[in-house]
Formats: sequence, structure tokens, C-alpha cells
Amino acid sequence: MCDGRADLGAARRVSGGPAAGRRPAVTRRTSKPARAGQYLALLAYLVFLAFPFLWLISTSFKPARELSSLHPTWIPKDPTLANYRQAFDEQPLLEAAGNSLIVAFSAAVVAVVIATPMAYVMARHRTLLARAATGWVVISQAFPFVLVIIPLFLVLKNLHLINSLPGLIMVYVVWALPFALWMLVGYVRAMPTELEEAAAVDGASKLRTLVSVTAPLLAPGIVATALFAFITAWNEFFFALVLLKTPEKQTLPVVLTHFLGAEGAADLGPLAAAAFLATLPSLVVFAIIQKRITGGMLAGAVKS
Repeated sequence: MCDGRADLGAARRVSGGPAAGRRPAVTRRTSKPARAGQYLALLAYLVFLAFPFLWLISTSFKPARELSSLHPTWIPKDPTLANYRQAFDEQPLLEAAGNSLIVAFSAAVVAVVIATPMAYVMARHRTLLARAATGWVVISQAFPFVLVIIPLFLVLKNLHLINSLPGLIMVYVVWALPFALWMLVGYVRAMPTELEEAAAVDGASKLRTLVSVTAPLLAPGIVATALFAFITAWNEFFFALVLLKTPEKQTLPVVLTHFLGAEGAADLGPLAAAAFLATLPSLVVFAIIQKRITGGMLAGAVKS
């Protein structure tokens, strides 16, 4: 018996054991020219994205004589804040920004609250209804705004929600919901089911599991989805233009069009200043929560 075990051990040593025959992992290293090309392409893409924003900032600080010059410059020769003062004097920017903030924040919160349990059901229960809902999510993104604006206007008119912020919030929630579902379904499917099974073994109900286990692990996905809904509602123009009539209820993108003259001539200085201020909230929100977006989904998700 001992001789047999010794022979078996010797055979394993000779053959290399269970790992015998496995080839060592080959790590492919990118060559220096290829890596330099990648960095160059990334730099060109960043310059492409940053150029309009940097030009907008430069224009907002230029006096009128520089804006009408035939030889534009990157850096204003005589920077001034007159464009910002004129923008606030001509249009109610603070009131419009408040309306945009209310609409965007409310739409983001409501869309996330509705989409989270729906995404969980669609990801965990792949029934015919879930597949139909997924198809609806994909197809709904193909509809242009012009196609739905007339029936949408009639529905809101019957509900007495025309020219009201709640009506606009409802529109933004419905419009952001398909993409929010699509994002959250991907996050839910990436989560291991073992954590939910462990919660069920401990006696947690479905609702308790969703609130105490799934939702905390979905925090990066929820934050990313809320950010998408917020930015979409903050920058949206067409629905706000059609549904809001009174100047006191108009959002910031609609108010920006008031800097255009009757013949389409734009007051570039104040328009650039107001447009720059309109982009700041999205940048600030993204800068604050970008760590939550890039953080690991399952950080700390270890059951002890």
C-alpha cells in the first residue's frame, strides 16, 4: 500500500502534478509607438471636448470690441465682467436656474425611485414580460421628440398640467425612465446572487433584501443614473419651450434663447456668460459624486 502511494507521488512529481500541461499566462505588452499613439488620440479627444468650453469661457470675458474683431484671440486682452452684469440685468437667470434645479432634481429622484425596483425585477426574473419591457426600453429611445410632443401636449392639457413645473417633471421622468432602467439592469445583473440568497437564509423578505442588501450595493449605479437624469433634465430645451409659457416658470435653457434678437443676431457676450453659468451645476455635481460613480460596486460586500 505504501509502495503504491510512493509510486503515485513520484508519478505526480514527474508529470508536474495537477497543473501539468498548463501553459504559463502570456502577458501582451503594448509597444511604445502604439502606446504613444493611444495617448495622442486621447489627448486629441480631450482637446476636441474642451475646445468649445474653453472658447465659451474666453468669450464671456471679452468686451464688445474684441467680440467684433476680425482677429479673435484665445485670451481676452482686456477681460471684463460686464457681460455677466448685463446677463443678470437683462434676464431673470437666478429664477430660471431655480426652476431648472427643482425640475432636474425632482425628475432624477423620482426616476431612480421608480427604476430601481423595476430594474431588479427585470434582471432577476427573466420572464416574457421582462423581455417585453427590455424591448420597450430599446425601442423608446428611437422616438424623436417631435413625434410625441402633440399627444403629450394633449394629455397634459387634459390633466391641467400645461405651463406647470409638475407637468414638466412628469415628462422628464417618463423620458429618462427607459435609459435609467437599462443602466440599472446592467448593474443588477453584475451583482452576485449569493448575497441575496444569504439574506433570504437569514429570514429577510424580498423588500428587506432590496432595501438593505441590493440598494447599498447598487449605490454607484443609482448615483450614475441619477446624474444622467439630472443632466438630461437640466439641459433639456424642447419640452420646456413647448410646455412652459409664463416667463416666471421657464427653465434656464429657454431663458438663454432670449439673448437672441428678432432677426437671429446673438448678443454674444451676455449669451456666453449666461451659458457658462448654466453649465456649472452639471460640472459641480459630477465633480462631487464622481468618486461614487467610479467606486467598486461590491466594496465591503463581504458577509461575515
